[in-house]
Amino acid sequence: MNSERLKDFRQEAYELLVRGKDATFELMDAVMTTRNAACLAEFSLNPLFNRQWSSVYEALQDCRPDRKKLMLLYLQQLEQQVPVAEHLLVAIDHTAWGRPDAKTLKDRTHEYQGGVIIGQGYSTIAWIPFAQGSWALPLLHERISSASSPILQAASQLKLVCEQSVNPVLAVLDRREYGNANWVLAQADIQADCLMRVRKNACLWSAPPAYSGRGRPRKHGQKMRLNDPSTWLQADTGN
Repeated sequence: MNSERLKDFRQEAYELLVRGKDATFELMDAVMTTRNAACLAEFSLNPLFNRQWSSVYEALQDCRPDRKKLMLLYLQQLEQQVPVAEHLLVAIDHTAWGRPDAKTLKDRTHEYQGGVIIGQGYSTIAWIPFAQGSWALPLLHERISSASSPILQAASQLKLVCEQSVNPVLAVLDRREYGNANWVLAQADIQADCLMRVRKNACLWSAPPAYSGRGRPRKHGQKMRLNDPSTWLQADTGN
């Protein structure tokens, strides 16, 4: 990215922060250039943050970024990095933030993180630019309210990315939360390819045969057990 393109991108991102954008933008630069910080106030010691320590908290309280427009801005930049014919590789994950002692925090939920905890859950969909390494660009990072679920939130995020991306989208997901029928049904109408891990002892069923005219119609066809090769169905297409 050349300097003029970077300058234009930063200006557009700045405008989408809506409220408290000056302090918030400086805080963003401080976060990206501070190697270690024991608390939020330490970011105010960064030379790029030209305010007092209290402005760190005020920036987070006042800022109202337009998340969807920021995501669209990111995708516009990706269009210049990823050829149109290639898949846009994204990863989706659910992260829990334990807040067991924050009794006045609104809308806490029961989350799983090595055990059941009370806190808040967040769903993130991020662009994965390289085959190796751990660098990723979050496109959307949103809290999962008690009225939603990790699967519903992830499906909503994936749908929004697919609607705005000019590239076909390939989403990769882990086994624990998304390698199940609930996720398959939630994203059935979304124009994206999904690659999920599933349990090695999971069972899958083919479509049921035509109704014979007697008894209750069958709901399932042939059963395929992943840990039993003798039950595997023939692939529709090869590699």
